[in-house]
Amino acid sequence: MRKKFISILTMLFVFLLSACSNQQAVEKLYAQESPLKIEVFIPESFSANKKETIKVQLKQDGKPLKEADYVHFEIWNQEGSVYYSMESAISEGNGIYSLSKDLDVEGLYFIKVHASNNGSIITPQKQFVVGKLTENDEKFLNKGTKLEIEGHEHHH
Repeated sequence: MRKKFISILTMLFVFLLSACSNQQAVEKLYAQESPLKIEVFIPESFSANKKETIKVQLKQDGKPLKEADYVHFEIWNQEGSVYYSMESAISEGNGIYSLSKDLDVEGLYFIKVHASNNGSIITPQKQFVVGKLTENDEKFLNKGTKLEIEGHEHHH
């Protein structure tokens, strides 16, 4: 009786496994991801008290994105005294989005770009310097301190 049960259970298991592999190209039944790619352009010298423009170029499937669901820029300085919450970027066409900003405090800054299109979301972060680094900024960079951006995270 026990042998019969084991052989029936084995046959049932083999049948179930073979049923799963009957369909060819099953991976095409699932949504194919098309990741969003981004390149961030920050002016080489960002001067304090002067309006500068930060740009990004978005691509998807290797082509410039015609229109993103959203593109927001978030900017703050390392010392925590300056914080600009997310602002919508301006579409310049051909996948280029920009934001012009007048930053009046010198030091080390970070920009995080929040961009989305067709379910693909990307949030790259870059650092840049406005004017000259402060003593605290130099210490931060020399220590290799890991940046904590608690309170600066926003989800859509």
